[in-house]
Amino acid sequence: MTDEPITILSQDESWDRLASVTLGRLVTCIAGQPEIFPVNFVVQERTVLFRTAEGSKLFGAVASSHVAFEADHYNVTEGWSVIVKGRCRMLATSAEIEKADRAPLQPWIPTLKLHYVRVMPTEITGRHFEFGPEPDRLSSFA
Repeated sequence: MTDEPITILSQDESWDRLASVTLGRLVTCIAGQPEIFPVNFVVQERTVLFRTAEGSKLFGAVASSHVAFEADHYNVTEGWSVIVKGRCRMLATSAEIEKADRAPLQPWIPTLKLHYVRVMPTEITGRHFEFGPEPDRLSSFA
């Protein structure tokens, strides 16, 4: 890291950070309106994999031409955020599903999540933040 409060992460650093957490947010567009859904997920071969049931999350994921996925983590001194942009694809073949079944991905709540969805990335960006007090406004304009 540097002395700057914001550091741009490399793609490798972004994937590593993303793989270190299990909760993220999927952003889709349904009927022209943005929707955001919290999902538990895993990173598998530089894609984001999650499970879902029938409903607006599944519809929004596969019907949207573009989605965004964000995950982050923080403590009292620092934090980071990673955003993946791409398309979602519902897994359909037995080979895809068998591969997804090997991922350590279980529903958080006791409901059936029969559909695997994979975010196929076109872009990943990440930032690391060093927290601290706001600089003096008057000295910033000197």
